[in-house]
Amino acid sequence: MATNIVALYDDLSTAQQVVRDLRDAGIPSADISLVALDAAGEYGKFLTKTTTKVNDTTADGVDAGAGIGAVLGGLGGLLVGLGALAIPGIGPVLAAGPLATAVAALVGAGVGAAAGGAVGGIIGGLVDLGIPEEQAHYYAEGVRRGGVLVTARTNDADTDRAHDIMDRYNPVNIEERAAAWRQEGWKGYDVKAKPYTAAQVTQERARYAAPLPNKNIEAGGEARFPVVEEKLAVGKRQVKGGEVRVRKFITETPVEENINLRQEHVSVERRAVDRPAGAEMLNDLHDETLEVTETREEAVVQKQARVVEEVVVRKDVENQNKKVRDTVRRTDVEVDRKGTNMTMDEYRTNWRNHYQKNYADSGLQYEQYEPAYQYGYDLFNDKRYAGWDWARLEPEARRTWEMRYPEDAWEKAGMAVKYAWAAIKDFAS
Repeated sequence: MATNIVALYDDLSTAQQVVRDLRDAGIPSADISLVALDAAGEYGKFLTKTTTKVNDTTADGVDAGAGIGAVLGGLGGLLVGLGALAIPGIGPVLAAGPLATAVAALVGAGVGAAAGGAVGGIIGGLVDLGIPEEQAHYYAEGVRRGGVLVTARTNDADTDRAHDIMDRYNPVNIEERAAAWRQEGWKGYDVKAKPYTAAQVTQERARYAAPLPNKNIEAGGEARFPVVEEKLAVGKRQVKGGEVRVRKFITETPVEENINLRQEHVSVERRAVDRPAGAEMLNDLHDETLEVTETREEAVVQKQARVVEEVVVRKDVENQNKKVRDTVRRTDVEVDRKGTNMTMDEYRTNWRNHYQKNYADSGLQYEQYEPAYQYGYDLFNDKRYAGWDWARLEPEARRTWEMRYPEDAWEKAGMAVKYAWAAIKDFAS
């Protein structure tokens, strides 16, 4: 009997590892589903896009698997039908597997989009898998708030193994998480709710991240927080491509030539005559023998080898420039200064005001500029640059920015970075 197992994780990298382990354990790709919120567009932008309409909501469709293997760490090779979808009440998601297919069909049919208690969209897809409707609401809300949903359909022989794998990566305790939401006033998943922004997702994840233990620093001591950053190292290796085999062998072909051959024949003829013999003949009577040789020509065949064609085998080298795309991770340390300085919320309010005055007409949303403000904030709090002025800091800041965000030009982000760095510098002084 088939069993559907459902788990929610707080980030895509953990969910990806769960999917990989399920595949390695023998669970077919066609029985594994994944749904992940893409509030910042960090996943869907790397897919080959087409535009579809789902419930009057523009959604990004995909040419299956285009670019996924590099950008999303191989998810395109692990799951069936990986693509982008827009779900009412949640927003844009990265989705794959049978759950994604069911959700797309329900959303496309408009089920659950109207006011009232109709069950549809992701709720309907989960209910179809046998998940109680109340828990389906919990999981849908979890995806809306930035979680990543993984489901696996297993037979009796694989169920325990799949449970062990999914539990190994500390899935969200959905009952406890829902209880925490209720304490904040949450009443249930609402398809008409406004989707979370990237900033809200970041805040939501931070709330449930494992807290760091409180540490006291003795006088003269220090605490260190390592900032770990992945760098993309692109190398190359030789792999076997096509093969050309050239073989020399002998063939025999019948040929014909016409030649004129001469041949001699000796004929002997006796003729009856009656005439007087002269004295000379009588005096020349003696024995005589005449030998006549016949000759004939015969064909003489000679073969002369001549080179009539050459087969030249040449191997040429062609160099191609290929763009390699992937994602790299970095641990950032957020410093919240207390006392006379502003809190992070106050800094973000300050950043929004700066955005409204300088970038509101640029066609870009605040969320697209927030990484630049955050980067400026982090620069000020990085001990490596303590005491630096902007003229000295800018070249280093730009170099690191362009490695971390190659898609965002420094010309666009630099002023926001400088403003955030200068603002905290002024408040700290």
